[in-house]
Amino acid sequence: MAFSIAAFADEAGSMIDEQIGAMKENNVTLLEIRTVDGQNIADISPEKAREVRKKLEAHGLAVWSLGSPYGKIGIEGDIDAHIEKMKRGLELAQVLGAKHIRLFSFYVPEDHPEDFEGPVMEAMSRMVRAAEGSGVMLCHENEKGIFGSNAARCLKIHETFPEIRAVFDPANFIQCGQDTKEAWNLLSSFVEYMHIKDALEDGSVVPAGEGIGELPYLLGQYRGQVLTVEPHLTVFPGFEKLEAVEKAKHRYTYASSREAFRVAVEALRKLSEQDREI
Repeated sequence: MAFSIAAFADEAGSMIDEQIGAMKENNVTLLEIRTVDGQNIADISPEKAREVRKKLEAHGLAVWSLGSPYGKIGIEGDIDAHIEKMKRGLELAQVLGAKHIRLFSFYVPEDHPEDFEGPVMEAMSRMVRAAEGSGVMLCHENEKGIFGSNAARCLKIHETFPEIRAVFDPANFIQCGQDTKEAWNLLSSFVEYMHIKDALEDGSVVPAGEGIGELPYLLGQYRGQVLTVEPHLTVFPGFEKLEAVEKAKHRYTYASSREAFRVAVEALRKLSEQDREI
C-alpha cells in the first residue's frame, strides 16, 4: 500500500517560499499548513490564502490539512469567539483546497480533566455544527494538557462525535505516559491520518523509529493514505562547530531547520516497507 507524504514544512522555514523549497528538495507534495510568512494559518486573510495556493500549485504542490490552533485554548475561555475564528478557518480551508482541519479538545486542569468532560463535549459539538456542509473534515490530535491527551478520553470524543476523525501522534502520547500500541488498539478505527514523530522515554522527540513509539508496528497497521511528517527535532545553529565528542552527546541535534526536516522525512521513508513506495 502506498502512502503520500505531507509535512509541516514551516519547520524547514517560516516563509512559504522556503517551505516550497524544502518540500521540493525532499519530494514531499502535500503541506499541512500551520504558519505562512510568519503568520499563523488562522490569522491570514483569504487574499493571502489565494496567493499561497497559487504558489503551491505552480510547483505541483497542494494543502492536505490546516494545522490549526482551534481547540487549543482553556475550556473556561471565550468559546464563542473561538468558534467564530474557527468558522473563518473553514473558509480559509476551502480557499486553500484543504479537505482537513487539525484541531484539539481544549486545555483542562491536569489533575482532574474528567471533571470538564461536559463543557469540552459541548464546545466540540459546536465545532461539529460549524463544520457541517463545509466539505472539510475535522481531525482531532492527541496533545499534552488537553482533554484528549490520553487514548481513553480520545475514544470518548470519537464515539460521541463520529464526524471527528483522529490524527494519531505517537510522540504526543509518549509525552503523556500513554502506551502507543494500547492507544492504537483503542483508536485505529477512527484514525484519518498520523503525525510522524517519535520520542524517547524522557519525552524528547527523535526521528521516526529511533524512539519508543513503536513506529514500525504502527505503520504496519496503518491503512490511511497520507502521513504528515512533523520533525520537532532539536536545532542548534552552531552544531557543526562542535567537537566529535560533544556531537556524540547530542545525537539527535541538527545544524539547521532544513537539515532536521530532511532527516525527519528520510526517517519515515526508511521505515516504510518496500511495497509502500512513498
